[in-house]
Amino acid sequence: MEPADYGPFPYVPITQRPKIVWPNEAQLAVWVIPNIEFFSLRDALSGHPFEAKGPVPGVRAWSQRDYGNRVGIWRIMDVLTKHGIRASATVNSDICDYHPQIIEEAVRLNWELVGHNKTNTQRLNAIPPEQEREVIRHALQKLQKASGRKTVGWLGSALAETWNTLDYLIDEGCLYVADWVNDDQPYLMNLDGRTIASIPYSYEINDSPHVYYRFGTADEFERMIKSQFDVLYREGAESGRVMSICLHPFMMGVPHRIGALDRALQYIRSHDRVWFATGEEIIRHWLASGKTF
Repeated sequence: MEPADYGPFPYVPITQRPKIVWPNEAQLAVWVIPNIEFFSLRDALSGHPFEAKGPVPGVRAWSQRDYGNRVGIWRIMDVLTKHGIRASATVNSDICDYHPQIIEEAVRLNWELVGHNKTNTQRLNAIPPEQEREVIRHALQKLQKASGRKTVGWLGSALAETWNTLDYLIDEGCLYVADWVNDDQPYLMNLDGRTIASIPYSYEINDSPHVYYRFGTADEFERMIKSQFDVLYREGAESGRVMSICLHPFMMGVPHRIGALDRALQYIRSHDRVWFATGEEIIRHWLASGKTF
């Protein structure tokens, strides 16, 4: 991808696109994305985004995140299973080595595994191009080996990319990327005749910025999920929309927040014409429809 003022896709207003029809005439495709992330105790972490990274070991900051892998993800798995929802988990490939039990359970639950770097303390835009290529290749191959299925989706840690990222993802056979939070429908990115789909991810319906940057509560997050759903569901009657619910186990998986997720999902499930799907299912259906733009 050459540096440019706009992305490698045309500007097409949402009012001027082909109509999207989801399976069973669903108005809204909903995908749930737990971020399963590894942080090394050897790496510096900030206790809060407004704080500088402290010396290692940063026991308190690291332990908060480790709670998500020891306890929180299992609560989220229980809630999603209760509602019959299969997630698309964005996974650091180091999880396969340090916490294989999580991957084994995710595979048993038939979750999709989405590439999410090697570790969440590494950003693609902070490493040389050839190292970036290798990080992407290694992460995707590691998840494929762990799941027995090709990994076709990608979310960079911190949603970070370089001018090379999309080319590397296409080289590795990815169908979609979730870094670009600029739409409520999928769209195609074109890089010299090679394409990759962008799927709607959210920096709004996302517990990390909600809690860390906006000091939001669990009850507020529940209301946000419901309000987001109401608007997209209504608009989806004209042309299908995609709603993402983005979670971090060390945030939404704590005891005082998990109920908010449970109630929000119950609210969504109380509506007809909703399709809970994985990112891969959403993109494959959209591509097969011929309604791409």
